[in-house]
Amino acid sequence: QVQLVESGGGLVQAGGSLRLSCAASGTMFSINTMGWYRQPPGKQRELVARIISGGSEDYAASVKGRCTISRDNAKNTVTLQMNSLKPEDTSVYYCNVNGRFRSPTGWRGYGIWGQGTQVTVSS
Repeated sequence: QVQLVESGGGLVQAGGSLRLSCAASGTMFSINTMGWYRQPPGKQRELVARIISGGSEDYAASVKGRCTISRDNAKNTVTLQMNSLKPEDTSVYYCNVNGRFRSPTGWRGYGIWGQGTQVTVSS
């Protein structure tokens, strides 16, 4: 099985910066895409940024230019650097990882979510 541990988040004033990190661990697994999503109160979960194994990155229009996603394939970690934060960035942020793992019956796909970390931006 694959597990995720998130870190970072917290309270910051508008214009400030935060860094979110997520580490994947387990045995006999590979990772394709690593990303961060957020779910503001009363709204659906939405993509913030993701990065695939080849290095291609996607960003939500609302954070493009303010956020940078990066991954360390050797450590199975993904980091989201968020700058120039705005009150509307306030949300619970979730790490998401998908890939393949070796099961008793062969390689199978998986997709898992972290437990979520709160980001609050005060005005």
